This record gives sequence, C-alpha cells and structure tokens, in this order.
Amino acid sequence: GQSYQGGIITYILQSGDPGYVSGETHGIIAAPSDQNTGVVWNNGSFTATSATSEYDGKTNTNTIVNVQGAGNYAAKICYDLVLGGYSDWYLPSKQELIKLYTNRASIGGLPGNYYWSSTEYSPAGAGNAWFYFTGSPGYPHYGNKENTYYVRAVRSF
Repeated sequence: GQSYQGGIITYILQSGDPGYVSGETHGIIAAPSDQNTGVVWNNGSFTATSATSEYDGKTNTNTIVNVQGAGNYAAKICYDLVLGGYSDWYLPSKQELIKLYTNRASIGGLPGNYYWSSTEYSPAGAGNAWFYFTGSPGYPHYGNKENTYYVRAVRSF
C-alpha cells in the first residue's frame, strides 16, 4: 500500500514465487488508477502472439506489442505509459492480476468489473485472452479479445 517508484506497492515476492531471490525485496507496483475503462486486448488482428506466460507480464506485453504493432489496445496502452518518471509499465500477467485483485485494498480497489491480463489463452490463442472478474467472488476467466475491459498497468521492482 506504500507509494513507490511511480505507483503503489501491491505485492512483495515470497519464497516460491517466480523471480524471488532470498535476501532481496522485489515485487509488483500498480499504477494508482486505471489506464482505460473499456479497451480491446488486440489491435483488431486475431493473430496468436504466444504471450502465454502466466507469471511474466512484462515479457507478454513486449511480445504482444511486437506482434500486434500500432493501435489502441490493452498491452500497448501499458507499454506506452510514462507515469511517475517510469516508462517500464506493462499489462499484468494472469497471476500478477490475481495478486492485484487479492491485494486490491492496498491500491484503493479496482473499480471496474473486468480487467485484462497479458496472458493469451493458449488453446484458442488467436481469439481469447485471460481477464479477471472483480465482482464477488472474483475469479480469472478467458474471453474474446474483442471484448472491452479495464486496464491497470503494473511494473516490477
């Protein structure tokens, strides 16, 4: 819940988390507000991007932007974001988005009902991606990339 490096600390990596290093503090910083309240996942092209990591949103975001190119879509909005002097924001992966939801009180909540993740749904990668429903109870699900959902950027420290 502390302000740090352009956003709000939402999660500190724990033993067993990918990227955890004993004796070092690393985690996820969330932007203090949503970057968009209704945007599609892709640029209109139903091309599978292979952005299927459930844990590495930064790599997913870079992959999506490299494949999809220009446009106004979830990953590109985060990729282009400069906030608090930082330009390394990205669309959270499925598991990072779950951490965001779990710790949503620390960032002032998630006002939208559905938030995109950067994780493509691999059995049907060209047409679907994972999102998170923030209603009660919250849960991850996958949906059509043409759906318009909220976007909250994150960065790692």
